[in-house]
Amino acid sequence: MAFDGIVTKAITEELSDQLINGRITKIHQPTDTELILTVRNNRTNFSLLFSTHPSYARFHITTETFQNPSEPPMFCMHMRKHLQGGVIEAIKQESLERIITFHIQSRNEFGDRTTLYLVMELMGRHSNVLLLNETKDTIIDCMKHIPSFQNRHRTILPGHAYIFPPDQNKLHPLKIDAESFIRTIDFNAGKLDRQIVQSLEGFSPLLATELVNRAHLGNVDAYKQAFEEIQHEIKDGHYVPAIYENKREDFHVIQLKNFKGEQQKFTHANELIDAFFTGKAERDRVKQRAHDIERLIRNELKKNQRKKVIHERTLKRSKKAASYQKQGELLTAHLHLVNMGDASIVVTDYYDPEQGEITIPLATDQTPSENAQALFKRYRKLERSKTNAAKELRKTKAEIVYLEDLLHTISIAREEDIEEIRDELREGGYIRKQSHRKRKKKQKPRPEQFMSSDGTMIYVGKNNKQNDYVTQTLAQRNDTWLHTKDIPGSHVVIRSNDPSEETIHEAAILAAYFSRAQQSESVPVDFTKVRHVRKPNGAKPGFVIYEQEQTLFVTPDLALVQKLKHVNKH
Repeated sequence: MAFDGIVTKAITEELSDQLINGRITKIHQPTDTELILTVRNNRTNFSLLFSTHPSYARFHITTETFQNPSEPPMFCMHMRKHLQGGVIEAIKQESLERIITFHIQSRNEFGDRTTLYLVMELMGRHSNVLLLNETKDTIIDCMKHIPSFQNRHRTILPGHAYIFPPDQNKLHPLKIDAESFIRTIDFNAGKLDRQIVQSLEGFSPLLATELVNRAHLGNVDAYKQAFEEIQHEIKDGHYVPAIYENKREDFHVIQLKNFKGEQQKFTHANELIDAFFTGKAERDRVKQRAHDIERLIRNELKKNQRKKVIHERTLKRSKKAASYQKQGELLTAHLHLVNMGDASIVVTDYYDPEQGEITIPLATDQTPSENAQALFKRYRKLERSKTNAAKELRKTKAEIVYLEDLLHTISIAREEDIEEIRDELREGGYIRKQSHRKRKKKQKPRPEQFMSSDGTMIYVGKNNKQNDYVTQTLAQRNDTWLHTKDIPGSHVVIRSNDPSEETIHEAAILAAYFSRAQQSESVPVDFTKVRHVRKPNGAKPGFVIYEQEQTLFVTPDLALVQKLKHVNKH
């Protein structure tokens, strides 16, 4: 991902325009790797996100909402102590490196004005956020603590001296001319894009590849021209922020002129970064929080799939029950022909005259009567196992459907949904219940809300607790209820006695999108009145049966889902 020095420059310039002289009013730390400063400037609140995530390290203004812990971490408390109420005086990038310093005027414990420095170091898994003292030489606190035994050259701990990351000895692309650039390239060595990355400060592999593509693998003059073209775009701030998608997603603020694939352009670099990372980071947080329960569900699923195979095998064997009953009755009718020690007997088959005769194997150490009783015993045992196996197979199949539905629920869950899924697993006995002292107060489920094009409210359950709440509590008898036909997915309710065809169609698209058929086309979606939907006694969470339904075929549409999204207020 191309969060290089050039993208950093574009983000820093935008933040300087928006945040200089802004006051820090709130500070939160939702996770171990994310810090959010709320900055008020020009009567507007900006949420400034710093992330040291090993895969998604970044800083930018975000519109994403975060769930904050009940008790702030120690680093967050220190940031509040030193920075809350402070004013951002300057935002500076170190050369074209991914190191940004926020100059913040604050007050010390004596009430005197002082300037502290909040440093963001974007270095992949080594990314960090540090607060430095007024002389910029001592670390007050840092998001990641790195003791000397982990890094002998650079200890990062509160109270230690701040040592700048080692210089990579690259050329500043805005301070050299085309001739100097060409002298760094060995055209005979090949792999020109790698040479450019190793030579020029702030250039990522993506931008280096763009320079090579603009030169069309031409001569020296073509590379000079391509370099000067990109150099002027950076100097003049002629940015074209865009997400590029072709097999994989990437982004940059410099236009990739030779890119073949889908492009999504943005007005501002901050909007680009927010759009690119928000979904990825949230999915990663959900994956981390749900890792243990997902593993538990998958183990339960494997266990039930093995049970299903065993029950099906038992049912297959039980088909022989009728033959044992038949053999026992024929042997009983011909007992006078059997002698002790016979290994088998051939008798007339009264049940199948066309076959004529049948051979019945016998145990040589049993009497004729004992052999007949053994056949009847096998028959009764198989009949019992047939009944039990059929019953257990139905339960196992239902359990598999339920567990698969839970896996789908996790795949579309928001971060705040995970605890509801955890509660459901506790109530179902899959997870040990918490002791009374640790048990938290139950929160009312919060399903997704959407507003149809004609202003009708639509509710979507994102997990089984929300599904039950939407259908059994929130919905009224004459509301319209929707669900994908024979496909695990969300319960959808239209809060209207007489919704328009357009609203029903949009709600059906929501039902298809929030189902396992999200990537399919022409998905069948059933809809009926809520009064025709009921939950059987003892049914699993989220399970209902319904009647008098009609079916629509729709294709999931992410753009429509985003368009209809409504702020959740209840």
